Amino acid sequence: MNIREQLEALEEATLSPYAALSRDTRGRQREEEPCDIRPAYQRDRDRILHSKSFRRLKHKTQVFLSPVGDHYRTRLTHTLEVAQIARTISRSLRLNEELTEAIALGHDLGHTPFGHAGEAALDSVCTGGFAHYKQSVRVVERLEKDGMGLNLTWEVRDGILNHRTSGNPSTLEGKVVRLSDKIAYINHDIDDAIRAGILTEKDLPAEYTDILGHTVRERLNTLIHNIIGESVGRPKIRMSPEVENAMGNLRSFMFEHVYTNSVSKEEDPRAKELLIALFAYYRKHTEELPEEYRRLMEQGEPEERAVCDYIAGMSDGYAIDTFTELFVPKAWKN
Repeated sequence: MNIREQLEALEEATLSPYAALSRDTRGRQREEEPCDIRPAYQRDRDRILHSKSFRRLKHKTQVFLSPVGDHYRTRLTHTLEVAQIARTISRSLRLNEELTEAIALGHDLGHTPFGHAGEAALDSVCTGGFAHYKQSVRVVERLEKDGMGLNLTWEVRDGILNHRTSGNPSTLEGKVVRLSDKIAYINHDIDDAIRAGILTEKDLPAEYTDILGHTVRERLNTLIHNIIGESVGRPKIRMSPEVENAMGNLRSFMFEHVYTNSVSKEEDPRAKELLIALFAYYRKHTEELPEEYRRLMEQGEPEERAVCDYIAGMSDGYAIDTFTELFVPKAWKN
């Protein structure tokens, strides 16, 4: 018995009967020889962690566009916080931590530069629309590894696709990530908004914070403990109605006061116009796309989709630099 088989046997002996076992995976898009030391979901986690799209997350906006200061979240730090919360819950429920972490690390790989403003921009110009959760799956299935994709297991791809609010992941591990994503962004976005002077803790509605807590630490503690307490020994992941309602209302408060109507969003229209201009330019000049995206078109992908893939993969700074190179006049030098 090799090391992978020993670890698979350990999963069967120690995990919850509701956990997704690595050896029971529905498989990959392309068959490949199993690793001799890593179970399938650990292998997926490693592939995501070493991917180019994962590294680019460190330069992509979470909420605050190009913030001045080292402590504001980026798309990468958000992803790591989701993974930490999700692993804590999964371990407590004896679910498969490696599947949980793989889904968490991959869930936002398809996000555009400039956060949801960039997503809205591409959605407005791409035929068929654009959604980051669908793009995240496209990244791991098609765009990584020069068009070969990461060849992840079905369960990881399902969890990535269904991490959105309206999603319904097929595994409990995916359901844990879906809730952990919301727990992470609501709380760290409050923290960043307070840091930016947009909110104070006292601005948060007391009817919700009296239930969830009056600091980020207290709220995280309440939400995580509530999920564990409500879900342990059950074939579902849930919160108590009181806590779930308070979190949902606090999320609505954040949409009204931070995500759509705050000083943090003043640059969003410019960011959208920047990406729309880049899209229009590369639609006319597809020959200037990097080779990997021209290869996609040669393999039958629509030109528009290849352009969308290229722009969606840009970091904030790279998008700004590209726009500057293409559209901003340069000073004449003798």
